[in-house]
Amino acid sequence: MELPNQLSAYKAVVLTADTFEDMEVFFPVFRLLEQGWHVDIAAPGPKELHGEHGYSLKPGKLIGEIEPDDYDLLIIPGGSPTGAPATVRKIPKAQEIARSFFAKDKPVASICHGPWTLVSAGLVKGRHLTSFWHDGVPDDIRNAGGIWEDKEVVVDDNLITSRWPMDLPAFMRELMKMVRQVEQDRPPVRKKEKSNRLQISSVQ
Repeated sequence: MELPNQLSAYKAVVLTADTFEDMEVFFPVFRLLEQGWHVDIAAPGPKELHGEHGYSLKPGKLIGEIEPDDYDLLIIPGGSPTGAPATVRKIPKAQEIARSFFAKDKPVASICHGPWTLVSAGLVKGRHLTSFWHDGVPDDIRNAGGIWEDKEVVVDDNLITSRWPMDLPAFMRELMKMVRQVEQDRPPVRKKEKSNRLQISSVQ
């Protein structure tokens, strides 16, 4: 699957890799496309990625070429504990992207094992968040100074986190609130269109 060419005033980037959690990628991507946003799915390499449940996609960007200032929203989904989230968290550029979003208080949404990248980037200290409750993710968050909560969604300033695919409705409700806030704070610039009216001059 490839996303269609998109033109929008608002842009989101999704950081993922092979063996991603299908719903945690496609659910937010489709909802943002429906909202009229441009969405780039960025991966470590250009090869087609495969989800845990049989879906696949071709990334539109490489993580290494992402310029965080070009985007309004960062999404870090989960996947197999030995798959996408374990890969993404080890990529220095992915950590750099997350730090840039936090430094500028731009929205970051992460679900399941996705918060591992935030841990590796040193961004969870003193923050309230949730994640998948197994595979050592809560322990990693706590050991990094984060405050882990067992809730379907946790919102802490610019950060939205959820535990697993069944939390996606709550996750997306909060994410869309931030999306609407971005749209409200930065209305799109409307370009003036040239008039197509027929210009008539009279000869005196």
